[in-house]
Amino acid sequence: MSLNLNNLHRYVVFENEQALTEALARGKGCFLLTGHFGNWELMSAAVALKFKTSGLAVARPADFAPVEELLMRLRTRFGAEIIPKKKAMKKLLRGTRENKAMGILLDQNVDWYEGVFVQFMGQRACTNKGLALIAMKTGSPVVPVFSVRQPDGRYRVVFENEVALVRSESKLGDTEENTAEFNRIINKYIYWYPDQWFWFHKRWKTRPSCPFPRK
Repeated sequence: MSLNLNNLHRYVVFENEQALTEALARGKGCFLLTGHFGNWELMSAAVALKFKTSGLAVARPADFAPVEELLMRLRTRFGAEIIPKKKAMKKLLRGTRENKAMGILLDQNVDWYEGVFVQFMGQRACTNKGLALIAMKTGSPVVPVFSVRQPDGRYRVVFENEVALVRSESKLGDTEENTAEFNRIINKYIYWYPDQWFWFHKRWKTRPSCPFPRK
């Protein structure tokens, strides 16, 4: 049986959904902050169906071409556009102008020049600074959303209220503080539901400093 509006309630329930509708009502698009948590693929499809909105999601292409082809078919089935990380910024800017909901999974390592070092699970982790930069530049709201598996097998899609971004005269400081806040939100769900965080890569691979090479 395919997923549709008539049977969506069998798989997903929504909480605080007005946070998304109010954000989109401003006409600047909306960045959906999330991570590899719960069933994020089902959440993406459910949001597209429920809110009748086309969306964007940033994703790294799979290394194995047949797997990438399958993932693209599944992920775009309900109208979402999947964009590679390397070309994301231009298309995300376009998404703000087209009032799209744009999913950003922020719980992964990046190279030092792509991120800032802020706390994640008690350790400094290089975290992509792009979300903070584009949200500050465009004024588009950032709304956290997570899918939490329930005892009955359904997923509760929880929208949090829009993140209040820090804005001062220091662009670098604001970038770091806002990115740190994004991590704090993701951390909260991992601490609450540690069994539902699904990420096997080296989150702390990029280090803030390196030892001198031995002679």
